[in-house]
Amino acid sequence: MGETVIALKDVSKIYGSGHTQVMALAPTTFTVETGTFVAIIGPSGSGKSTLLTVMAGLQEPTEGSVELDHQAFNQLSEKDKTAFRFDHIGFILQASNLVPFLTVEKQFFLIDKVAKRPKQTDKVTEIFEGLGITSLSKKYPSDLSGGERQRVAIGKALYNDANIILADEPTASLDSEKAHDVIDIFAKEVRQRQCAVVMVTHDLRLITKCDYIYRMEDGHLTDVTSKIDREKIAKSLV
Repeated sequence: MGETVIALKDVSKIYGSGHTQVMALAPTTFTVETGTFVAIIGPSGSGKSTLLTVMAGLQEPTEGSVELDHQAFNQLSEKDKTAFRFDHIGFILQASNLVPFLTVEKQFFLIDKVAKRPKQTDKVTEIFEGLGITSLSKKYPSDLSGGERQRVAIGKALYNDANIILADEPTASLDSEKAHDVIDIFAKEVRQRQCAVVMVTHDLRLITKCDYIYRMEDGHLTDVTSKIDREKIAKSLV
């Protein structure tokens, strides 16, 4: 058993009030340990992205507590949350969120500058080769396709060796081959560094290497790990 790095207790998220009130996330208790790859599946609008953004501190929960790496995360100031995210969380949004005026290579070296450390050129080379983006290093985000931007964003999330990686539909813009390459990279990170990966996806083909699988529906999270026939899914990909 690994160490608990994510712990949500009775966390809920409600939008609006009165007749317009919508419960995007029902009271949810959820833990993730080091060395685990977790998938959260479910239809669009079911609350998956809400759960992930609350987990990352990008939205405040209406009720409940979020603890990351033994820190009462949702009680930190915004400044401290930002610093914590930089040091501990690799977050991959559906929108790639790249700096428009920096080349791909400089997106990574900016992280080194903020961290006040030397450029990690060997690490950049390793990530670029693993994601197949070496040829993009001198290009700007505007010169990239949606899939290329997404692969760069995934590389940035891996670059800091964060012990928590939160990925919101990380392969949505990728073809099947590149999507499976990314999943292989996540699985390798989990195995080698004992980090924790939580991935939101609607694509069941991507869960064959996940340790735990949860389903979100109408704001309710259910553990369906034992109910998903991953062997059948894997055979359908051959």
